[in-house]
Amino acid sequence: MRSTIDINADVGESFGSWRLGDDEALIPLISSANVACGYHGGDPLVIRRTIELAVAHGVAVGAHPGYPDLVGFGRRRLDMAADDLEAAVEYQVAALAGMARAAGTGLRHVKPHGALYTAASEDVAVAEPIARAVARISRDLVLVAPAGSALAAAARAAGLRVRAEAFADRAYEPDGRLRSRRLPGAVHEDPVVVARQAVAIATGVPLTAFDGSPLLVAADTICLHGDTPGAVEHARAVRAALRARGIDVSAGGIDVLAGPSPGHRPGTA
Repeated sequence: MRSTIDINADVGESFGSWRLGDDEALIPLISSANVACGYHGGDPLVIRRTIELAVAHGVAVGAHPGYPDLVGFGRRRLDMAADDLEAAVEYQVAALAGMARAAGTGLRHVKPHGALYTAASEDVAVAEPIARAVARISRDLVLVAPAGSALAAAARAAGLRVRAEAFADRAYEPDGRLRSRRLPGAVHEDPVVVARQAVAIATGVPLTAFDGSPLLVAADTICLHGDTPGAVEHARAVRAALRARGIDVSAGGIDVLAGPSPGHRPGTA
């Protein structure tokens, strides 16, 4: 059985006077921070402070690029041409890489946000521009994607490493898709349920799908959403449950300090 697993969370999603989540309390409980890049959430000051908070707690810094959709929080799919999408992702990742370097650290991974993550997981026409954009910044970066997805395949084809992801705080359909946020029961609210699902993922045993059937989900990293009510309580419960199984929380194999350089199918996350 594994001795460590990465816990990632989507953070830095506040914008101006709009406050979302409790990053100050959540970030010390995770090992990888997916920092919003300003397109679906986040602003320059929030980004800087979030990176500094991650650095202070020894948490790996990653970019969390999304569709340019502040109003919809990046959870609406946009019809973007491939070159527009590639440039949009490159712009966001490069901004995070530069700000991470200014804070004395490096960008370690990239995880698309929301509807962009969903579309890229299912559609190679969306996945490939994302992978190309990340590779243009640095092939040392790790791309976070669902196991067996179009995004994972595109990342490997672009020469990137992949970290397979699963979700502790989201319900799965029996076919391996995340249950749509438009449907009831899509988000787990009970910390006990979240912790139980995290332990199942970490120990490689089937979790319970929404219909009650067993579902095996392979993953190297487990996500908790910073915007979910109770996210901090979820993180504490997950860490305690993993500790009880002798599993430490660590970014592990993605601790490559990559600064900028030249040159299964889920529903909405």
